[in-house]
Amino acid sequence: MPPWAGRCICSASMRVVSGYRRLAANTAPSPSAIGIGIFDGVHQGHRALLRQVVDLASAEGLVPTAYTFDPHPATLFRPELAPQMIEPLAVRLERLAALGIACTVVEPFDRTFAATTADAYVETILDAALGARHVVVGRGFVFGHQQRGNVALLQAMGVKHGFKAHPVDHVRFEGIEVSSTKVRALVQAGQVAGAHVLLTRPFMLTGTVVSGDRRGGSQLGFPTANMRPDNVLLPALGVYAAQAEGQFGTQAAVVNVGYNPTFGEGTQLKIEAHLPDYAGPDFYDTTFRLHFIDRIRDEMRFDGLE
Repeated sequence: MPPWAGRCICSASMRVVSGYRRLAANTAPSPSAIGIGIFDGVHQGHRALLRQVVDLASAEGLVPTAYTFDPHPATLFRPELAPQMIEPLAVRLERLAALGIACTVVEPFDRTFAATTADAYVETILDAALGARHVVVGRGFVFGHQQRGNVALLQAMGVKHGFKAHPVDHVRFEGIEVSSTKVRALVQAGQVAGAHVLLTRPFMLTGTVVSGDRRGGSQLGFPTANMRPDNVLLPALGVYAAQAEGQFGTQAAVVNVGYNPTFGEGTQLKIEAHLPDYAGPDFYDTTFRLHFIDRIRDEMRFDGLE
């Protein structure tokens, strides 16, 4: 269970609420401009949608709100087809806050919620709980039990319930439709520079520094940080140029994603960041982030350290 589950979290920039029922139980609904989506990766397309939410809210004195879901709906219905999420939920929330969203409702996607009719989705959630005045969605948006609601129905029900629905077209970049699916495919192929373009930032892994084989300082001549990632989606095996971020600030890094064939370690996938310019103390058990800039080469086996 994530640390925010079952309660509201308030920060200086964004309030996070676990489910619309808790929001409705705690306060009367504040008039809101709402963006609905999973927002995995918060890529260019998501950012365009959420910018519209923030602009509408600013123009009318509304609360800019994101309504998102965890886990991904496919995890419930077809887990074998569920996508690997680009980033952990905690990072997604950080990115929503950075865009100016003041409140995010994270809906636990379970069978009870999946049974919500399209009418109840609008009446109980968007109107009664969230106080919708504007609802911004992708043009292909569907909602409610068995996805019986669509944008046309949302627009029609908005007239009845006092909100306006705004469908947003897919964003295209140099002829490529920007989507979470495309970002995942690029990362899985090791094409992190392409993922950077669609995300508008480098693909990032976040996790904890753990004790490894301690080869960095003694054998290789420079510090090595072994990461236990929080991410599900990982880049293809290989060696990458990256920026490492941690309690030490930011450092240039060379990251190996693989099995360390030179050292005969062929069973456990490891993420090792080599920090050639770092000369400080160890930072085990601290939060660590890796921003992937480009892929250098495949992972290779060498005869030895030389």
